[in-house]
Amino acid sequence: MCWMVALLAQDGQQYVYRVYAPRDALPGDLFWAAFHCHDESARPRACDLFDSAEIWALEGQRI
Repeated sequence: MCWMVALLAQDGQQYVYRVYAPRDALPGDLFWAAFHCHDESARPRACDLFDSAEIWALEGQRI
C-alpha cells in the first residue's frame, strides 16, 4: 500500500514523500520513514514534531 507523508521544513515549504507500507502500518512509523528520507537529502531541516505532519493513504492507486 502507498502512503503520502507531508513534512514541514524550516524554509516554510512542505515536502511530500511516498512511503510503501502495509495497510495496518502505524502513523509514527510512516512519519519516521519520510523524516529519515528527507533528513538524508540536501533540503532544509524538516520539523520533527509528529503533529506537524499530514499522512494519507492512496487507496486504489496504481504506481
